[in-house]
Amino acid sequence: MADVRVEPVVAREPETETAFAERSRLVEGVRAYGLIVAMWLRSTMAYRASFVMTALGNFVATGLDFVAILLMFTHVDVLGGFTLPEVALLYGTSATAFGLSDLLLGSMDRLGRRVRDGTLDTLLVRPVPVLAQVAADRFALRRLGRITQGLLVLGYALGTLDIAWTPLKVAMLPMMLLSGAAVFGAVFVVGAAFQFWAQDASQVQNAFTYGGTTLLQYPPSVFAKDLVRGVTFVVPLAFASWLPALYVLGRDYPLDLPRWVAFLPPVVAAVCWVLAGLAWRAGLRAYRSTGS
Repeated sequence: MADVRVEPVVAREPETETAFAERSRLVEGVRAYGLIVAMWLRSTMAYRASFVMTALGNFVATGLDFVAILLMFTHVDVLGGFTLPEVALLYGTSATAFGLSDLLLGSMDRLGRRVRDGTLDTLLVRPVPVLAQVAADRFALRRLGRITQGLLVLGYALGTLDIAWTPLKVAMLPMMLLSGAAVFGAVFVVGAAFQFWAQDASQVQNAFTYGGTTLLQYPPSVFAKDLVRGVTFVVPLAFASWLPALYVLGRDYPLDLPRWVAFLPPVVAAVCWVLAGLAWRAGLRAYRSTGS
């Protein structure tokens, strides 16, 4: 008889099992998010004329922010030492990065309403991660108007500025847009997690998201140093636009920071998402149903 070799059975280590479960849950959440988004897209495309009008309205409404900047430059040649094309680069990068995050996670500010009226309970009983359900809820494709407007301003800036391009500067553009969207997305999640306790804090969340992108549309030199420190070291929105954009422009950084901080946005985004995940889990564990 041929010898039969029996391989020893190696038990999976607890850490490995936990990591495997986390990966599976992440894949499940992404899949669920995609299915819910697809449902809302089909609903949106059922009324295409309405979608076109709302997307155009979103494009025009967000474009008024840049119109205000244009009006400023009819009276001044520079703003905080920055020319119009330089400000347009700051505006375009921050508006596009925020637009991507707003498209994917902008529905997070609805969580406070669900906590108040008890409809969050219906999400908890479904075999789908709650974060994926909340993020994809009422997915609004009209928010593409904000992204389009930001990209147009960014295109104007890049076509007007005389930048000494290098491979690093070229790679910096997509990196800052994606990392900036990730940083804003983490702020959306943290703001939503805070609503588990506050229940009516959507405006607080908007102050850091919508207010944050408005802040980044202007040069850091026009703001007080304490505010610049806050958006650099406390809520690190400066890594979403200011620091990488200043590297592309060849400008000095605020607060005398070293040049290499411009390459940190992916790291900062990853850290922000780790903290956002912890905040979300803490908020979800602290949730108590309304009993209705």
